[in-house]
Amino acid sequence: MRRFRAALAVAASGAMIGAAAIAVSATSAQAATALGNNWYASAPYDMPLDNTPPNLNTVMAATGEKAFELAFVLAQNNSSCAPAWDGGGSTVSGSDAVGSQISSLRSAGGDVSVSFGGYNGTKLGQVCGSASATASAEQQVINAYGLHAIDLDLEEPEYENSTAIANELGAAQILQRNNAGLYISVTIPGTAAGTGWFGTQLLDEAKTLGFTPNNYSIMPFDGGFSGASSQISALQAFNGILTSTFGWSAATAYAHEGVSSMNGRTDSAEYFYQADFQSVLNFAESNHLGRYTFWSVNRDRQCNPPNNNGTLSGSCSSVPQNDWDFTKYDAQFAGATPPQSPPPTSASPSPSASSTGGGTGGGTCATAWNSTTAYTAGMQVSYNGHNWTANQWNYNEVPGGASGAWNDNGAC
Repeated sequence: MRRFRAALAVAASGAMIGAAAIAVSATSAQAATALGNNWYASAPYDMPLDNTPPNLNTVMAATGEKAFELAFVLAQNNSSCAPAWDGGGSTVSGSDAVGSQISSLRSAGGDVSVSFGGYNGTKLGQVCGSASATASAEQQVINAYGLHAIDLDLEEPEYENSTAIANELGAAQILQRNNAGLYISVTIPGTAAGTGWFGTQLLDEAKTLGFTPNNYSIMPFDGGFSGASSQISALQAFNGILTSTFGWSAATAYAHEGVSSMNGRTDSAEYFYQADFQSVLNFAESNHLGRYTFWSVNRDRQCNPPNNNGTLSGSCSSVPQNDWDFTKYDAQFAGATPPQSPPPTSASPSPSASSTGGGTGGGTCATAWNSTTAYTAGMQVSYNGHNWTANQWNYNEVPGGASGAWNDNGAC
């Protein structure tokens, strides 16, 4: 998920929240009534102190999404068995900058989960000497913010440390026992085979402990993935790993399975567009997956220029979009109906009916197809002497190409 995060993030001890960040109050984070688990299962990741944090109250109002996954709590100073945002020098507190953001969001009807871990940095499981010590450190965060949900984002280098993983899973089991109703997700890297060797070892450790979280989620990107079909294939393969490891039926495994994607350009230059998110959402809903989320809300905005000159950003997606397009898919997974968005600002208006020609050909040619324009379903263009109608959102997909994104209306 997140190779670029450590490079772009500023240590929490020195991070300042800019004008675009959430308006905060002076009061400490107050415990709120828990939302339904459907919201914690749909909560997209957000860095509250880095990568130009968005105002989550604004995002909630614009999308209908009520919960957000705040990332990441690490070991204080990347060395101590104490929880700190981004591994900074200050331990978490209900009255810190993040606590104030949580209070503001809760006052508007929302809530948060907090994620421990992420890519790079020193995790609590690596420096705390036991599962109980790790649980004690993580319990401090639950208490500080009155949490109803947490996430263990188990990535490198902790992911490859069997002792650290045993500490994290053992701690989660303790927290599950000591905090009635606590929602726990476990997020691990994904591969074309579902997950890799370290992922299967992690699942074996959970089986040995007798620990079952609300879900195990894979991150099907940064591993040679291309579009929704490759992600769906990985989810199907991961389902097989869950059934063989725990003896579950396929349906039970899907109910304990989740997907955590990445919007727009990924660290390894894969691209996932709105149409890919829709396809994976359809799969998640039809198979009753336990979780559907993505990295990150910070990136759920259009860059300037939209393709960000082919580079990665921590605060925009590098694809044409409206603000919060991808967050709306999470809200749909939770059962909400998000407000409608106009086409991305880089899209051209649909040609009028008089200029588009008909399906049998012979009409006037529509506006010429442009490789730098994003198109939505129903928009019409001309290309190679034919008119074409988009049957899905697409960008830089040539009419008549292998993607199948365009329907041929005939010669014009």
